[in-house]
Amino acid sequence: MTDAAERQITTPADSHDDIKLVVPTPTNAQGTEALKDITFGSIAGVIGKTIEYPFDTVKVRLQSQPDHFPLRYAGPLDCFRQAFRTEGIRGLYRGISAPLFGAAVETSSLFFSYRVAQNALQATVFRSKESISLPLGALVLCGAASGAFTSLLLTPIELVKCQMQVPLSASTLRGPGPLSIIASVFRRNGIFGFWRGQLGTLIRETGGSAAWFGSYEGVSALFRRYSYPKPPQSATNATLSLWQQMFAGAIAGVSYNFLFYPADTIKSRMQTEEISTSSSSGRRTFGAVGAALWRQQGLKGLYQGCGITVMRAAPSSAFIFAIYEGLRGWWG
Repeated sequence: MTDAAERQITTPADSHDDIKLVVPTPTNAQGTEALKDITFGSIAGVIGKTIEYPFDTVKVRLQSQPDHFPLRYAGPLDCFRQAFRTEGIRGLYRGISAPLFGAAVETSSLFFSYRVAQNALQATVFRSKESISLPLGALVLCGAASGAFTSLLLTPIELVKCQMQVPLSASTLRGPGPLSIIASVFRRNGIFGFWRGQLGTLIRETGGSAAWFGSYEGVSALFRRYSYPKPPQSATNATLSLWQQMFAGAIAGVSYNFLFYPADTIKSRMQTEEISTSSSSGRRTFGAVGAALWRQQGLKGLYQGCGITVMRAAPSSAFIFAIYEGLRGWWG
């Protein structure tokens, strides 16, 4: 469990008693903690997204190559080379405005809902437990709940991002901006069109966030056990060093992106097929897009761009956790 979450959901035992009491957090304190989660999560998310965005652009372009056409890119390096040669560094950062907003929303929502889920479990299922920390399995469940909630906020933002990242045609000098894409989606498909690909985002965020928080908490617990083998220093609120936080965050980033990557590939195809192909066969379902991709490229197609995604996820996630925990530590 993160240090901030532990301070929020427990209170130390009275100095004259041996019994530890779990008490509800005052409403004003809950509001303060929520504000910290949103602010610190947003800052961490924006910095992490700035670091990883060129790699994310390459990932989306590899994922969104249309069916029944020769592949445009031979691999990540070829995609980087083509993008830089035709569009320059600005092409790799094209469409970053929506993702920066999305990163702030995603990261703040994940940390906020993760803490809320912990508080809920601590107040109900684990109310009678003397331990001040939740078991790892419960933390994984909290991570899954935070991802499911965040997916509802994230799908519309990612739809705009993915459509902005699709490579321009030879006759197009300038790609559409976020406002024009929003207007086009609403005109074609109405308000629910912004949640196209929601199933893929739900699968990725629910499973991925469970792996993200679970890996971070698990690796952090191992570091604490190794660094503080004797009580009371081995308690779960012991502060980790910066390199330990970043290492745990890097492992979390790899786990998040690798385990449920096929769902993200299918989602990206669903969200970009209207502008990356000339097909008029109508909108396909999550299962239909996945089946078509499997027939065309097999398992390799479902993991198209996974290598570069994992490569950028490790440093990005490391910075996200280190910045979030650092801000938490500085401001209490």
